[in-house]
Amino acid sequence: PQVFPAEGQRRMRVALLAGCVQQVLAPEINAATVRLLTRHGCDVVVARGAGCCGALAHHLGEEAGALAAVQANVAAWNREIDAGGLDAIVVNASGCGTMLKDYGFLLRADSEWAAPAARVAGLAKDVSEVMADLGLKEPGGVPRLTIAYHSACSLQHGQRVNDPPRQLLAAAGFTVKEVPDGHLCCGSAGTYNLLQPALADQLRARKVASLESTQPDAVAAGNIGCLTHIGSGTELPLLHTVELLDWATGGPKPAALADVSDR
Repeated sequence: PQVFPAEGQRRMRVALLAGCVQQVLAPEINAATVRLLTRHGCDVVVARGAGCCGALAHHLGEEAGALAAVQANVAAWNREIDAGGLDAIVVNASGCGTMLKDYGFLLRADSEWAAPAARVAGLAKDVSEVMADLGLKEPGGVPRLTIAYHSACSLQHGQRVNDPPRQLLAAAGFTVKEVPDGHLCCGSAGTYNLLQPALADQLRARKVASLESTQPDAVAAGNIGCLTHIGSGTELPLLHTVELLDWATGGPKPAALADVSDR
């Protein structure tokens, strides 16, 4: 639990879902998210008591565990809303974001939790939605790289967030390539890659072929599951969209691009 203060004039106060899997596999994503948001005028709060979004347990049918995680988050963020107010609850893993936006529905029949859960769900936003609202600062020393954008199923289908990530990457100075059959799953799909590995690997092979066909310098996506699964099948650098936006607006060059020359 901590607060990262905005740089300059504060424009928003937001909570960040720190997550669980992503913190272990790619802690640089949260670091880039905090830098990006604070640089654009956001106080970023990591609320005490907020933890796993509950999605993976929910996927597995472990309802009690999933709802316990949901209730813990709802309580934590409602305390934060009441104490200092929140303009948004920011999620940088779209699988988690889809879950958060469903909290109101999941707890709709619980008289104690329905209203607080709906309050949280109404504030939940993908980081690209928040950045689209804020507007991207003028890029400095823009790296002229070609980026294949992989639109995670949880973002494009689950949340219907399609344009903001592409528009932000283009505004940052990158050449954004559309991926053939971009509406199809990469095979990660929460726990699907663990439960159905043979089919998941077939989906990954098809997705990798589509990505590589665009001949990009790197691949961007907004979901840790996709990044991890696709990354196990290609040598292309894979990054979260926020890492590229952070770099373009004054942050460090992502480690994944260490061997990619700026031009």
